[in-house]
Amino acid sequence: MPKILISDKLSPAAVDIFRARGFEVDLRPGLTPSELRAIIAPYDGLAIRSATKVTKELLEAATNLKVVGRAGIGVDNVDVKAATARGVVVMNTPNGNAITTAEHAIALMFALARQIPEATQSTKAGKWEKNRFMGVELFAKTLGLIGCGNIGSIVADRAIGLKMKVIAYDPFLSEERALALGVEKVVLADLLARADIITLHTPLTEETRDILSRTALAKTKRGVRIINCARGGLIDEAALYDALRAGHVAGAALDVFAVEPATENPLFALENVVCTPHLGAATTEAQENVALQVAEQMSDFLLTGAVTNAINMPSVSAEDAPRLKPYMELCRQLGAFAGQLTQAREGVLRRITIEYEGQAAALNHKPLTAAALAGLLSPMFAGVNMVNAPVLARERGLDIAETVLDRPSEYQTLVRVTVETDEHERSVAGTLFAGAKPRLVEIKGIQVEADFSPHMLYVTNEDRPGFIGRFGALLAEAGINIATFHLGRARAGGDAICLVSVDEDVPEPVLDAVRRLPLVRQAATLEF
Repeated sequence: MPKILISDKLSPAAVDIFRARGFEVDLRPGLTPSELRAIIAPYDGLAIRSATKVTKELLEAATNLKVVGRAGIGVDNVDVKAATARGVVVMNTPNGNAITTAEHAIALMFALARQIPEATQSTKAGKWEKNRFMGVELFAKTLGLIGCGNIGSIVADRAIGLKMKVIAYDPFLSEERALALGVEKVVLADLLARADIITLHTPLTEETRDILSRTALAKTKRGVRIINCARGGLIDEAALYDALRAGHVAGAALDVFAVEPATENPLFALENVVCTPHLGAATTEAQENVALQVAEQMSDFLLTGAVTNAINMPSVSAEDAPRLKPYMELCRQLGAFAGQLTQAREGVLRRITIEYEGQAAALNHKPLTAAALAGLLSPMFAGVNMVNAPVLARERGLDIAETVLDRPSEYQTLVRVTVETDEHERSVAGTLFAGAKPRLVEIKGIQVEADFSPHMLYVTNEDRPGFIGRFGALLAEAGINIATFHLGRARAGGDAICLVSVDEDVPEPVLDAVRRLPLVRQAATLEF
């Protein structure tokens, strides 16, 4: 039975989902890092919010871990690179708290425009400073969105309802999408110069860090108001402090900070700054939504292989997972076949090409290619899987090409894996028999019909009479029982292939004896 550890506070509904789907669940919020490392080893899945830090050290102790589910958007508390290297899928829930965060940004916009926090504090202190708090209308103001994805687009919709003019900077926003949202797509410099209010809705990356830098803030319209409910680090806080003190920025409303928990910050001393303690996702509905979503996603992955909202792996829907599963196994075994033969010979891997024909051409190729890479690299690297195989391939300079062939095929579906090294090229092709069982149909351009089996002996030889008899006799003398025997050849008297399924490992002395047989050019053992 798969085991799930929930190490942060999560809705009880998440626990119910895991248990209803057959998982053993332990709810252990509040563990120290050392306590978590001490107990993590047996768990298949780890469900977290923002408190748990999934570090490289924790991942090294998590020897059975397959998936980390972050109930929320940000994965700043997860070492995604280390997780990928260890083949652990990292998921988040980007849509579960989108509305809640967008509404918080709108709420801060109103609070800033009408100075509500200061007015509240003043009134509760027994003052009646009606003339002190002169606000501004949002009506007809220009709102500049930095980031117009899930949350930004909701903010845009609400702002348009308030009769604001909305402009957006987002490199990934298409003109068609901008038109559908009713926003004007602009470059960053244009947004800084035109916006009365700027709100940020972008992840923190090396490209977006300090996107509102001292230089950028200097280019904004005098009297601009700034809202950030996205990520600390998007704004240069020291530069913002100076701009607020100078009156260039009229006010700022911040839910996130460069250092959190933010118990001390120079910005707190400024009256024209509204602050909240990272409350963007803090509603009852959002907490329930992200908890349910992460439980469903993790359960689907561990039970069916479906991958949703993964940071480090191609997505596979719950509907597609059962259909893709036999194709992924075919690709893995084809990659493993090519990888074991390549490892058996000299040469540095340079390129892998995966061709998809027939029914395979219409599928989602990303997980299939990842499966082929996992098979290819598995003889060379321990612990390689679909998650870390693409990264390992890129790190080693391996070119990866996918080719979809829209042409008549001899088979209903066909996948061909071609591996190139600096010394040779080798290809192997396969299909699915009866719709689900992987089968080899071609090796190095030679047709060979064979099922994959746990122990196989691969031999290439010169096609001459008497070879098969000598080969079979050698195996018999060594006590090697043959399960199946498959032959193929390019032409009479040319290159030939023997692919033999045996009941057990072929000892190295027997393999050496096969290699010494007359006419043999290559012999290798294969395991699947």
